[in-house]
Amino acid sequence: MNHTEFILSRFENRNGVISWRVGGFLHGIRIRKNFKTREEAAAEKATLEIKALHASSGLRSIATALKEEQVREAEALFQRVEGKSRPLSFYVDFALANFREPERQKPLADAISDYVAAKEHEFSQKQISLPQLRRIKSDLKRLGEHVSGKSVAEVSVSALIAYLEQRRLSLKTFNNQRGVLGTFFKYAFHRGWVAENPVVKVPHYRIRHRLGAARTLNAVQAAKLMEYCETFEGGRWVPYFALCLFAGIRPSVPDGEIARLKPEDVCLDAGIIHIPAEVSKVREPRKVTIQPNLAAWLRAYPLDEIPILVGVNFHRRRQRFNNRIPLTHDVLRHTFISMFVAKFRSMGEAALQAGNSEGIIRKHYLDLKSPAEAEQFFSIMPKRIPAKTEPGNDVAPPDLVPFVAA
Repeated sequence: MNHTEFILSRFENRNGVISWRVGGFLHGIRIRKNFKTREEAAAEKATLEIKALHASSGLRSIATALKEEQVREAEALFQRVEGKSRPLSFYVDFALANFREPERQKPLADAISDYVAAKEHEFSQKQISLPQLRRIKSDLKRLGEHVSGKSVAEVSVSALIAYLEQRRLSLKTFNNQRGVLGTFFKYAFHRGWVAENPVVKVPHYRIRHRLGAARTLNAVQAAKLMEYCETFEGGRWVPYFALCLFAGIRPSVPDGEIARLKPEDVCLDAGIIHIPAEVSKVREPRKVTIQPNLAAWLRAYPLDEIPILVGVNFHRRRQRFNNRIPLTHDVLRHTFISMFVAKFRSMGEAALQAGNSEGIIRKHYLDLKSPAEAEQFFSIMPKRIPAKTEPGNDVAPPDLVPFVAA
């Protein structure tokens, strides 16, 4: 029998003294207590009812030195570790041994500002490129908007994973942005703003690439492209396309190698294009051999008469070439590398000429083209006849359209 209701009643003793009795059952045990006053009896009745309520709901009434909020936190922690193989004390000991408080709290927005300023200094010292700086600024700006109002130390692993996954990025882009966050939190770690780099626990995806995955033009498409260049705007686009297509110069504007290449870097007499470190994307100088057909194009459209780049509305005007032949990003450079490998059968030399590693050449450009197609590609010649080079001959050929700076 386990009654939880207790009765308070008036009771007259044999000697005629009036008492107040509390009676009932608790855990099957009969309870009967007498008190001199009604107030004492009512207090005992309330105490017994609380004990009965605790027993029915699984609660316990104990004496403790903890404050009420500490008791509630302890209850919540025991619920979190319920069913686990280790007691609560194990997890507390582990946290005490491994967790370190940051030396000082730094607001995330201020940390991002400091880091960007450091990267801008590196850019001024030519340690990083402008596209890299822009990417760092853009990625960290989005992070600051996603996790606002917190210190750097409060940014958790789960928050970083949620930030990266919610945008549904490709695996490559996910890895790239993870790398930006990793260097930022490494910077914060060295300055004592975080106790550890949380990006270490953010997954990094392994990407399997198909061999020969680069998109390229075939020899016929390349010939049509250069033929159109000679007829479009008086041939002023020829130097740009010839250098990117037949020498593999990185074609992005305004941040690619072609935008920083100077006419004096192209030495027709020596048959070499010098790519200085400040021009190279990888910040390493290299030399590109000028193939005979490229030499013919540059003699027919000399760089001292026609600038490498068209200065006004470059991207809008270049889009007109896409109406003739689809030109994806870096397709000109990809075509050159694949044709070079097919003709000369040397991945090492192709890597030196293009400023890549042999691993990249093998992964993306090997066996894309046949030797016969490569011969056809490197035989694409201009229709314009170059100016004569006799001393004192300053007259341009009849079909040369005078260049007017745009």
